[in-house]
Amino acid sequence: MSDLPAGPAPVPASPAGHPPVLLGKIGILLVNLGTPDAPTAAAVRRYLAEFLSDRRVIEIPPLLWQPILRGIILNTRPKKSAHAYSQVWTEEGSPLAAITARQAAALRAHLGESHGERVIVDHAMRYGRPSIAERITALKAQGCDRILVAPLYPQYCGATTASVNDAVFAALAGMRWQPALRTLPPYHDHPAYIDALTASIRQQLAGLDFVPDAIVASFHGMPRRTLDLGDPYHCHCQKTARLLSAALGRQLIVCFQSRFGRARWLEPSTEATFERLGREGVRRIAVVAPGFAADCLETLEELAIRGREQFMSAGGERFAYLHCLNDSAPGMAMLEDVIAGQLGGWIEAGADSK
Repeated sequence: MSDLPAGPAPVPASPAGHPPVLLGKIGILLVNLGTPDAPTAAAVRRYLAEFLSDRRVIEIPPLLWQPILRGIILNTRPKKSAHAYSQVWTEEGSPLAAITARQAAALRAHLGESHGERVIVDHAMRYGRPSIAERITALKAQGCDRILVAPLYPQYCGATTASVNDAVFAALAGMRWQPALRTLPPYHDHPAYIDALTASIRQQLAGLDFVPDAIVASFHGMPRRTLDLGDPYHCHCQKTARLLSAALGRQLIVCFQSRFGRARWLEPSTEATFERLGREGVRRIAVVAPGFAADCLETLEELAIRGREQFMSAGGERFAYLHCLNDSAPGMAMLEDVIAGQLGGWIEAGADSK
């Protein structure tokens, strides 16, 4: 007979005076683009200085770009942008910040039902507050030795998804004890994402008092050179539109908004599309923004306000902006599905890693 013990040996307790160590929890960090702290020129200037200094966003050598940014753009653009923000600001603050916080709270509640306190959900902004480094540090302090970072960009782009990952890796570079890390892949063609968009759009279309002659799908624009250099963003947008069009049983008109600077951008532009449709006799349109996980300045001001004015000025009669998934039931079910698929091997592992 073997003299080996019947079960595993007990884990020895930490020696006296050992610093307290928290382990065994999983962190999920939702990350969106960012927003100024207030709809004021000063706050917008601080935000734009950070945003437009990101080498992923502006791929011009800093020696050439920074004098333009500091000498011209930050002295002219903040006042105009602050006015735009003031048109969509709410009692909760920036729509993007408020919605992202609600998404994190809803996901926290959903995952808490099945995993208790083992999974901790937080949120951060790539630019502005709360910062990525701050929230990763906070998750680690709460015992998260594994963290899934979820950039809320369905379509991958170097200027968005990769920029978030850059900031995450930079934060980890300053840590002595780094958590294990995973990043959420793009989900532009995930069945749950297409299903959620389809359900949301159908519900909003049913609530309109008119039937649109056309549905416009507006994605955020990117310089054309990003496609030429191998960025998959344009292809991801087109695939999302194809899948969504098939699910809805209606053709979508794809265009790209939010141009900046003099470079050639992805075509056609949203502004030109609105004007063309009006001139061609299209009188009623509905507009969706599938590339945005939450409503923000680009959807609520650029599309819902200025886009409406552009279309009406070109001869249109009825215009409806259909909201993003936000923290709606379809949107949150999709987000939970997409995130749960990335937790394999983490959720199944024992909760106590001490």
